[in-house]
Amino acid sequence: MGALLLSLSRAVLVLAVALGAAAQLSPTFYDGSCPNLQSIVRSGMAAAVQQEPRMGASILRLFFHDCFVQGCDASVLLDDSATITGEKNAGPNANSLRGYEVIDSIKSQVEAACPGTVSCADILALAARDGVNLVSIISLSGPTWAVQLGRRDTRTASQSAANSNLPSPSSSAATLVSAFASKGLDSRDLVALSGAHTIGSARCASFRSHVYNDSNINAGFAAKRKQICQPQSGGSDGNLAPLDALSPVKFDNGYFRNVVAQFGLLHSDQELFGAGGGVDSITAQYARNGAVFSRDFVTAMIKMGNISPLTGSNGEIRGNCRKPN
Repeated sequence: MGALLLSLSRAVLVLAVALGAAAQLSPTFYDGSCPNLQSIVRSGMAAAVQQEPRMGASILRLFFHDCFVQGCDASVLLDDSATITGEKNAGPNANSLRGYEVIDSIKSQVEAACPGTVSCADILALAARDGVNLVSIISLSGPTWAVQLGRRDTRTASQSAANSNLPSPSSSAATLVSAFASKGLDSRDLVALSGAHTIGSARCASFRSHVYNDSNINAGFAAKRKQICQPQSGGSDGNLAPLDALSPVKFDNGYFRNVVAQFGLLHSDQELFGAGGGVDSITAQYARNGAVFSRDFVTAMIKMGNISPLTGSNGEIRGNCRKPN
């Protein structure tokens, strides 16, 4: 009994520390020190999305892959060096994550306006929000939100944590629920955040197994995807297909309507409906009601952005997002 109480006390302490750090974040954190920050980030993302609409989804994914490893601390942006084994070459990230140059460009503009003031972690959080919103403006739909700010940048990275903490495209529903729960995110957060797949594309290497081996996929849809994805790894690995076959450039609930109809591109997508795990009803609700999905997506994005931020005197404000000061 004493051991149980000690364990519970430790859990409460960890939660209190996490909530305390998150409480230090504020949408107005830079209003005095860098008043033009949000317009600078938005302009940079507008240029990037105009050049390539897919970039909105890429930056959103970059933020997700940052927050799930050590928290939202810009560890994913660090290059390998003599002293750091970065996360860029971890299995889930190599030949997959992109958009680093977009963040570099925005960071240089922010540094010119407000030297040594704004973290790479906060720039990435803002850029992810603006990527969603700018794609949404193009398609006349989609959410926006007030980004909590005040994060600082880590001096370390963890390739091993990236390999173990990031969900795989082959993950089961139970594995997904467990992975998100370990970050303080519940099943509704999991399904809502998976809805980010309403925009963007996936590589053949990520969906090959699903279209060739799984039975919970529409046969006609699988046949169409097989046309661009050969059964064996090789030359077709990098071929792209939209994650949302219904409306690939609109931030809407088309992704969930796809999944309910067994048009999920990834195995992990289709696991959200028909595989149990307590997520089926949430997926069905979002398929019926895009407004509920949009609301819950915003809530989940804010919760994810609060995962273990470095605040106060912890970490640093990097001058270059690719390396510690």
